[in-house]
Amino acid sequence: MSSALDRLKNLTNKISSYELARKENLKILEGLFSEIGISEKVDTFSNLFNFKAINLSGASLLEDSLGAIKEGKYLQVLAISYDREAVVKSKNISLAYFGRVESVDEELKNRVVEFIIRYRFEKSFMTLEHYHGMLEPFRKKSE
Repeated sequence: MSSALDRLKNLTNKISSYELARKENLKILEGLFSEIGISEKVDTFSNLFNFKAINLSGASLLEDSLGAIKEGKYLQVLAISYDREAVVKSKNISLAYFGRVESVDEELKNRVVEFIIRYRFEKSFMTLEHYHGMLEPFRKKSE
């Protein structure tokens, strides 16, 4: 019995930890939204999550080389929008352009990379919630 109770406590602590991390992440992300100038292209913070994805050119987002610059490239935040009704379904939109990555201040580049990672962290929670909701009709059938 103790083992089951310990697993339940462990799971509860992990879920609680994720929720705290998510709240803190959103707060910092909203600050970065203004700080790096995304707010100039996206009118409200919540509209940021209407994009299918947000990518970065000019710096690496890979775990083993996070933030490493790509010589000769431009540091730019790109959003991918999706419209089912349009002939061309997806479209890239520049949300922020910073110039040649070699000439961008290191601290600014790091804040831009942080913005992308924090956006993706929140977007992953939203995706999880979306698919959890989509499973609802199947739960009733399998009971």
